[in-house]
Amino acid sequence: MTLDDLLYKPGLLQGQRILVSGGGTGLGRVMSEAMLLLGADVVICGRRGEVVETTARELNAAHAQASGGHVSAYVCDIRQPDAITEMLDKVWAAQGPLTGLVNNAAGNFISRTEDLSSRAFDAIANIVFRGSFNMTLDCGKRWLAAGQKASVLSILTTWVWNGSPFTVPSAMSKAGLHAMTQSLAVEWGGRGIRFNAIAPGLFPTEGMSARLNPGGGEHKPQGNPMQRAGRMPELANLAVYLMSPGADYVNGQTIAIDGAQWQATGGNFSPMLGWTDEQWQRAREHIARTDAADRAKRG
Repeated sequence: MTLDDLLYKPGLLQGQRILVSGGGTGLGRVMSEAMLLLGADVVICGRRGEVVETTARELNAAHAQASGGHVSAYVCDIRQPDAITEMLDKVWAAQGPLTGLVNNAAGNFISRTEDLSSRAFDAIANIVFRGSFNMTLDCGKRWLAAGQKASVLSILTTWVWNGSPFTVPSAMSKAGLHAMTQSLAVEWGGRGIRFNAIAPGLFPTEGMSARLNPGGGEHKPQGNPMQRAGRMPELANLAVYLMSPGADYVNGQTIAIDGAQWQATGGNFSPMLGWTDEQWQRAREHIARTDAADRAKRG
């Protein structure tokens, strides 16, 4: 990505310090790169230390000198409230108070709901729902105590409006963050803290391909009025706008960026209603192999 991919003048985010959870890969990396290009000091965190450290090193080498910003990496499992507090203590001490938080860390996989265990549900909810809330709460307490203005952006899905079969833990968790966005926009908005969210459609990433398209093959946005998937700079431009000073009056909104996919088709996994038992078994096996590979990397 370069400044030519962005809509904004250089230095727009100079002086901003923004934490992006799950910032080492996928959409998190894209948003982190855009904010760095515009002068922000970006903090990325994730469970895999090698991933976030490599991303920070690569982004700094590509952009830090020209932009005036910097990327710092922290290992943090946001499923653990104590780990969040420990990380934020270090960030506040080393970088100074954050001015923004992007709740991007997530987990998801397709499964028939009757095949789920409570442990499988928690694997998603503890990251997306509880982890993002605890990140928001810990940052929020610090901002409120200091009387500081800040902005929180959460990355959701269009399923927050209509649900989705076969991704029920994610749909429930993302809907909870949608409610948090609206609720805290009112409760804390008058104290200088804004809350907004983005509901992306199809923006193909490695993680999405592994767990939400286990049959393999090209992602095709069937029924999308725009007849294409999203482009990463398009999402980055929206995220930058919502985190920028120019969006100071935008509060409590969840904005879809999906080419009107959900209006046209529902934008969820209902087409899988026709899958056979054999197809679901192959999907489970593929996802299990992906999870095992991820665990090996973290180890």
